[in-house]
Amino acid sequence: MPEIVVLLAESPTTFISFIFVLSLIVGSFLNVVIYRLPVMMDRSVKDFCQVYLNPDDEPQPQPTFNLVKPDSTCPHCNHLIRWWENIPVLSWLFLRGQCSNCKQPVSVRYPFVELLTGLLSAWVAWHFGYGPEAFTGVLLCWLLITLTFIDFDTMQLPDELTLPLVWIGLLINTASTFVSPVDAIIGACAGYLILWSIYWAFKLLTGKEGFGYGDFKLLAALGAWFGWQQLPIIILLSSVVGAVIGIFLMFYKHQGKSIAFPFGPYLAIAGFIAMLYGEWIVEQYLKYLLG
Repeated sequence: MPEIVVLLAESPTTFISFIFVLSLIVGSFLNVVIYRLPVMMDRSVKDFCQVYLNPDDEPQPQPTFNLVKPDSTCPHCNHLIRWWENIPVLSWLFLRGQCSNCKQPVSVRYPFVELLTGLLSAWVAWHFGYGPEAFTGVLLCWLLITLTFIDFDTMQLPDELTLPLVWIGLLINTASTFVSPVDAIIGACAGYLILWSIYWAFKLLTGKEGFGYGDFKLLAALGAWFGWQQLPIIILLSSVVGAVIGIFLMFYKHQGKSIAFPFGPYLAIAGFIAMLYGEWIVEQYLKYLLG
């Protein structure tokens, strides 16, 4: 066994530090995904519509735009971001939150996402310790952060992320990493059907849509990861978080009661809490209920 693997397995401090630094780097990439994936989806839809509506027209060549190309540049002056300007968190602090060329401000959200990814991933590593639960939990953390910010920005939860999340959850639980394979399968089905049923009941009663289909798939994914037993606590926690933030938006930002807000971020927060403390919360509730 390589020495680094032995060190990570035997030293909790080294393992947590490794996950923290790795996740800071990944957080920088997540910023790219959060911005570019919705743009890529939008362009794909427009290209499809163009071909469908004008099948005889020759498609116009478009510049390459994906998660790798083009290279990152300043949106104000197109200054190419050099490697030393892209060190997670530190570069933003060193440059005082400004572009090194035009001195225009760089959003604080970039280092925030990086630091959030590092801290939450380190929390997962500390909670589980070295092992499959920690490594898969960190991966889930990365994907939930990405989905949260995309949903906040666009009110969308891309299939490109939610569907793989379902299959990954089912796959890792073939080895009963978090729950048994049967519980994972039932959890995926139940997670989807619960919100699907609420969606249609609400739509038939009010004529309005209360959820998006991406929410169904995200809850199905969380059910696949943590089993059907965790679905009630995930739904309860997400509803509480969503209600608190919704009240804040209505009263402190003077927005009306009919404001639409994404539900995916609250599912993601609830899923993260359930991963770490879901069983403990259920145990405490049952103790309280049974006296």
